[in-house]
Amino acid sequence: MSTTGGVNTARQLIRASDDVPVDTPRIPAREAAERELSKLMYHENDPSLLQRALDRFWDWLGGLFDAASGAAPGGPLGLFVVVLVVIALIGALWWRLGTPRRFPGSADSLFDDGPRSASEHRTAAEAHADAGRWNQAVQERMRAIVRSLEERALLDPRPGRTADEAAAEGGRSLPDHIDGLRAAAREFDDVTYGGRTADRQAYLRLRDLDLELERAKPQLTGAAQGAAE
Repeated sequence: MSTTGGVNTARQLIRASDDVPVDTPRIPAREAAERELSKLMYHENDPSLLQRALDRFWDWLGGLFDAASGAAPGGPLGLFVVVLVVIALIGALWWRLGTPRRFPGSADSLFDDGPRSASEHRTAAEAHADAGRWNQAVQERMRAIVRSLEERALLDPRPGRTADEAAAEGGRSLPDHIDGLRAAAREFDDVTYGGRTADRQAYLRLRDLDLELERAKPQLTGAAQGAAE
């Protein structure tokens, strides 16, 4: 091959190499692509963060039920029967026990409005009873009992006192009626916090207890007996 031919061939190769793109390293190329794809124009139709979270939750819940249905005898039908049995048990317990009662010392104050006399509470209780509103009648009669004990100085007036506390404290001065006071407090708590429904007999029990307590003579404590002597 002549020198002139070799030079021409080399020149042609150089011109051809000018048209070949230069390879970009992999990491810078990936970073450039990420920067490009992060632009807002590519994400205008993306679901919101809340929608993505909901989608993941439903996917997780669906997977959970799928796994449970595969493990339950009878497949999905067996799982459905198990769920029905659990719901029935919960309903039976709720109906039998009611909402869990709140215990003494909590914020379940016996009086939820301004101060009223025992007579005013009795009048309100009778009005509710005449209208067949037994829950409200029971509540007002229990308030009348406690207010009457306060008016007779058998209980110290104290804001925030619960029905159970009033029954326990009142029973110290009227020990013969401690059982009746505790039963009245339970009745009050059941209709006020336990979701129970009172009836006429429940109200009459509290009314009779109220009348008995009005006639009952308190038992003096040791300190009171010494002062009386």
